[in-house]
Amino acid sequence: MAKAPADKVALFDALVELFPDVERKGAGFPYTSANGNMFSMLNENGTLALRLPAAERDAFLTRYDTTLNVAHGVVQKEYVVVPDALLANTDELREHFAVSVAYARSLRPKPTTRKKPSTGKKPAG
Repeated sequence: MAKAPADKVALFDALVELFPDVERKGAGFPYTSANGNMFSMLNENGTLALRLPAAERDAFLTRYDTTLNVAHGVVQKEYVVVPDALLANTDELREHFAVSVAYARSLRPKPTTRKKPSTGKKPAG
């Protein structure tokens, strides 16, 4: 399976490092999440998508003449495509990432799907 381009991963990592309370996840395809809600992701082409609330999303789409993100043939209604020039401009992108972080934290937490470690004991019954 292909991985996101190393140069784009480096730009993504530099952005995430500006937010010490945000953990970068994913090996081949980096992403960030808060309370189980993903809010940024880098795909195999090195395209960054950011999850933004409606007003900021509309302003972002207009300001940067970009589109909503499409993943696996599905339009992701809350995710904008970050143009490469903006991905390379960490200082400018930082403010949009901060909005994305705050938005994700405002959403209802999603339950985790991780399985609990097995104790090796069978349930009583």
